[in-house]
Amino acid sequence: MNRRTAALALGAAATMVLTSCSTMSPGENGTVTLNMVESLTNPARSDLLKELIADFEERNPKIKVNLISPPTEQADQKIQQMLQSGSGVDVLEVRDITVGPWSNNGWLHDMKKDLGGWKGWQAMTENAVKAAEDTKGKTYFVPYGFYGLSLFYRTDLIKEAGFSKPPATWDELLEQATAIHDPAKRRYGYAFRGGANANSNATAVIEAYVADKIDAANGYKLTNGKTIFSAPEAQNALKTYLKLFKEASPKSSVSWGYPEMVEGFSNGSTGFLLQDPEVIATVSESKSLEKNQWDTAPLVAGPGGKTVQPLATAGWGIADGSGHKAEALKLVQFLSQGKASTSFTKKNSLVPILKSAIDDPFYKTGPWASYVTMTEHPDTYLNVSQPRGVAWWTEWEQKADADVQKMVLGKLTPKELLAGWDGYWTKKWQREK
Repeated sequence: MNRRTAALALGAAATMVLTSCSTMSPGENGTVTLNMVESLTNPARSDLLKELIADFEERNPKIKVNLISPPTEQADQKIQQMLQSGSGVDVLEVRDITVGPWSNNGWLHDMKKDLGGWKGWQAMTENAVKAAEDTKGKTYFVPYGFYGLSLFYRTDLIKEAGFSKPPATWDELLEQATAIHDPAKRRYGYAFRGGANANSNATAVIEAYVADKIDAANGYKLTNGKTIFSAPEAQNALKTYLKLFKEASPKSSVSWGYPEMVEGFSNGSTGFLLQDPEVIATVSESKSLEKNQWDTAPLVAGPGGKTVQPLATAGWGIADGSGHKAEALKLVQFLSQGKASTSFTKKNSLVPILKSAIDDPFYKTGPWASYVTMTEHPDTYLNVSQPRGVAWWTEWEQKADADVQKMVLGKLTPKELLAGWDGYWTKKWQREK
């Protein structure tokens, strides 16, 4: 995937396959072929999808599914090109950061009416049902799971440092991470995120500090209508976060993104990591850490004792240009319920969409227990919706990531960063009115 030429060639090949398949009409025996494209591709995940598809095809002998798996780095761009062409895609992976621009361009089919009487909704959690509908009441994708933050921590290191339990607040996290931090031994307190998607963790600490004032319907707003970045507490949040970098993180983490921070924890060099549940599977396979050396704890809180769980999500949708929407709907429904849904969430380490998961031993033990704790205490771990579906989200992430890095490098103060973020979102929302 690091070889750009090979990746582009594979992506081009995928486009050709899709385009050729899209012109296929039902076979002589009435068989329909659906083109399904995934975005967050990895080999194990693709193999799992193929297994689920095989089960679906066995149950629906008149429908065949052609799974296309573009390289992750170019996947969303490649899917967009396919959608722009108006053909080549039937079922596709839609993320909360792509649904906005893709739906605004008319590339996604609204499944709201199609799923009106679907019994699958009754088995889903409240969060899943809410995530399936946008602010205008349209359903462009059915969530397959959630990516929710928790704190990965080294049980042995905090014990050696004299602590009896993991941190519950950001201040405690700073204290424990600083105590563990010992660069001379190549041991660091915290796996800081200063590179790609750095804005997500910076926003997480801000939301925790303003939890008492946050608008649950829009995690970037306060209940008074102003942005969370305008609150005085936001400055205190970023000051704590900046200390976490300066006093408890490796200097190289100024450019760390997802792979580097996960590796930093998995290889045993950092004591704490803030990440999604999918990392449970990665750390479990680590050859540097024993099972009893690490665990997860609920997302750390702000000074008020509360925190905000900004659930990110993705799911399966139908392309507006599909000529087989009825068959595509059957596939979306199949993947979103029962055994297929459970298998997908478990093997991809996702927060599940089904209510039945709360009683599943898989989610009650070990590293998953922290997610159950957060689910059972919604007044402490507040679920909010971030405005990830807006058309300008990609623009925002690029700006925000650059600003976080500038702050870490001393080129921007927390106050200046927050003023810029407050102004950015205020202007965007004013234009929407």
